[in-house]
Amino acid sequence: MSELYIGLMSGTSLDGIDAALVEFKDDYRVQLIAFEYQPFSDALKNQLAAISDANAIIFLKDYGAMDTQLGHLFADIINTLLSKANIPAAAIKAIGSHGQTIFHDPNSDLPFSLQIGDPNIIAERTGITTIADFRRRDIAAGGQGAPLVPAFHQAVFSHPSEHRCIVNIGGIANITILSNTASEAVIGFDTGAGNILMDQWIQKHRSLNYDAQGAWAKSGNINHELVNQLKQDPYFQLEPAKSTGKEYFSLDWIYQNIKVTDYLAEDIQASLCYLTATTITDAIKKYAPATEQVLICGGGIHNDYLLQLIEENLHCPVSSTELYGIHPDHVEAIAFAWLAKQSLHHLTGNLKEVTGANRNVILGGIYQGK
Repeated sequence: MSELYIGLMSGTSLDGIDAALVEFKDDYRVQLIAFEYQPFSDALKNQLAAISDANAIIFLKDYGAMDTQLGHLFADIINTLLSKANIPAAAIKAIGSHGQTIFHDPNSDLPFSLQIGDPNIIAERTGITTIADFRRRDIAAGGQGAPLVPAFHQAVFSHPSEHRCIVNIGGIANITILSNTASEAVIGFDTGAGNILMDQWIQKHRSLNYDAQGAWAKSGNINHELVNQLKQDPYFQLEPAKSTGKEYFSLDWIYQNIKVTDYLAEDIQASLCYLTATTITDAIKKYAPATEQVLICGGGIHNDYLLQLIEENLHCPVSSTELYGIHPDHVEAIAFAWLAKQSLHHLTGNLKEVTGANRNVILGGIYQGK
């Protein structure tokens, strides 16, 4: 017997919403049925950036309005997805909604992670049971609340005869280390900035949302002394379990660590690109030296220069997850469909060895459909 689920993802890059309609089969195979992407308008991006600024003063009215607005946008994309796929809402078991992260702070005295996009609205407007707020139960169990996708990576990408490392490059980059020995625990953590620093730097200097194919970074010169200086940041010295977010790695972080007037803007972009590449590869070399295959997913797959730098720093093949059945742009949305299935079937969704939780737990709150 197979089941249909929908996964919703909107990440730290603030680019838009991914919606994946997925069939999970009895033999654990995953098949993507349909996919829909809705970009955020520039106005909405600016609002989201403002409301998630670590130093901003947010009015509760603005926070509540954005929570509601995103709930409607999430419902809209699901209804569009189902209409295009010609599949009735009644055929869907549940929606897994990651929500839009506003603040992630798992290391404070009172740790929390906050995502918005009201699941009540999603459930009411689609008629489909919606599962949301996945991260806070892991934090309640003593974990970081992130990353959560390694459990899905283990389910779909592990191989009995090959050591693999899955690299997800969104706004933040994270890795999942999959041994070919089933008894070995999965290791996974955020390595640091993914696209976020490069995106914010090019937005400031060239009014572009991202550096297409890494062309601007490639036009500059990497300053290795500067990169080594940036790598002294305490986050890179932390041992796993660890996670981070855009409230840490941001434009402010660049200005705090770089005297920007001493460098050309394109050289800083090149150095930020190399920082992302080398912090990923350093983590693989340190924690997964036996890696035989690196699989890349997330928006960073489209940065050709970043991938070139990653390949140059590793001594094993680097491939897209598409070669192994899932398009790199679809992995995270499908992961949250899978996490919804886990929750609905009363199965755990986190990996305590990854997040640092004291136990594996069932994640998310369930909002009943019609």
